[in-house]
Amino acid sequence: MTQRNGIRGRRDHFLHSGASGGCEQANGMEHEKVQEALDGDSEEGGRGGEGRDSVAVVGPVTAPDGGWGWVVLVATILVLALTLAFPACVGIFYTDLQNEFHASNSETSWVPSIMTSVLHAGGPFCSVLVERLGCRATVMLGGVLSGLGMAASSFTQSITELYITAGVITGLGFCFSFQPAVTILGHYFVRRRAFANAMSSTGTALGLCTLPFLGNYLHTELGWRGSFLVLGAVLLNCCVCGAVMRPLQPPRHRGQPLMNHGPPPPEEVNGRKEKGRVRTVWSCILASLSKHMAFDQLCNNSRYCVYAIGITWMMLGFVVPLVYLVPYATANNMEQGRAALLLSILGIVNIVVRPPFGIIVNMPWFKGRHIYVFSTALLVNGLSNSICCIGPSFPVLLTYVVMYGLSMSVVGSLMFTVLMDIVDMSRFPSALGLLAIMESITLLIGPPLAGILVDSTGQYFHVFFACSAVVASSGLFLIVSFYWLDKKEGKASKQGQPTTPPDPARPPLDVAPGCQYRSVPTEGDKDKASANGAEYITSV
Repeated sequence: MTQRNGIRGRRDHFLHSGASGGCEQANGMEHEKVQEALDGDSEEGGRGGEGRDSVAVVGPVTAPDGGWGWVVLVATILVLALTLAFPACVGIFYTDLQNEFHASNSETSWVPSIMTSVLHAGGPFCSVLVERLGCRATVMLGGVLSGLGMAASSFTQSITELYITAGVITGLGFCFSFQPAVTILGHYFVRRRAFANAMSSTGTALGLCTLPFLGNYLHTELGWRGSFLVLGAVLLNCCVCGAVMRPLQPPRHRGQPLMNHGPPPPEEVNGRKEKGRVRTVWSCILASLSKHMAFDQLCNNSRYCVYAIGITWMMLGFVVPLVYLVPYATANNMEQGRAALLLSILGIVNIVVRPPFGIIVNMPWFKGRHIYVFSTALLVNGLSNSICCIGPSFPVLLTYVVMYGLSMSVVGSLMFTVLMDIVDMSRFPSALGLLAIMESITLLIGPPLAGILVDSTGQYFHVFFACSAVVASSGLFLIVSFYWLDKKEGKASKQGQPTTPPDPARPPLDVAPGCQYRSVPTEGDKDKASANGAEYITSV
């Protein structure tokens, strides 16, 4: 630290001397030397454990909560439009797939079900790729996979092949594009995080608004096979969005690798050597699970545990209405173009509501109350599904779409914000990965269970009634659970006890190359740094 202050003092002396004496060339040379010395000093401090969370440099600063972050926000919006909203638009081709492969409702519903489930279940694999390749390369890889999956789906000859191409391959591509985009956005924005998440969630609404029109037009002109081929080309745009997601900091020396692929150190005794190998492999497996799957949060963080259970139960019926809305309308003699219009109206409602709602929830009053707003919206969303039980007419379904869209806007805007409030950002990727794994189970079985219900009853409205009960109950569970936790922690704080136990299972983690986000400063941090003569930099 003394050496760094001395270098900063010599730098200021050189700058002052150059300004007063008019020796601009000499001053520039000395400034470069001081800059190199200061950079070398910062690197030594980073290797020594100091300065890990910040790098003091001289030069222009690209601050978080703005600058290139807005470009990343736009790219994230487009990625979410092409990934999260896509499975709901498969309903446009639902009847054609049934007729083409002579499949039942339950068999056909496995296509969007597998796609959505793999989208969430691939979280741990996505986390490993982000660590190895960075967020930018992972998003681009996801775009390639999803595009190839949909293009290959246009050549399938059986429903089983469609499960692999449209379900597994395309869903995995969606996962590799969606999760890194959400993660990198959470680090580009700190003070405006709630607003940024709300704005990014409009991507889902944008996809719901545009993809049904595009899918219906392609279906009319090219049929379902030609439509899948063109949609595969559209999904390649995720590669363009990933290309602009530049990392905040350059890669640094990472220390010891997580997996030690070399031979274990020699032991004196062969028996102990074998035990040492087994112990090394087992410790590597446990370390990998701890890093990429937030089991420590699930065991020690009661809020994350409650949230994960509530969201997992919610997903059993949250996306099912989007899959069955168009088949429900067309089965009751509604034109397919008019039925697709309902999904577009749902997207328009989301686009109109989410930006102003993002500004509102970013106000100081909502800090600490995001979970209650989220849970209330979830309760309303579940109850709105019962509107479809009144009848299949267009005015009734239009009322349902508006109510569902309003509550869906709030849920989508706050889902990741609540998770970021619950866990530390250094654990957010692994927490999101574990939550995605848990969600994938109910997302996988939800649409097929609804298909079985339709096949057994012959009526679609039973599906919406069941979804209403599931989603509303998850909202009530979250409200009651978090209210009880707040009361419990409030009593503990009054008695002088720590509100949350320390987390011994949370090790200091190395962030992925190309995704070094731990040192994102707030405005207060930048003010303190300026007072000390140093500035934070985000190298983009």
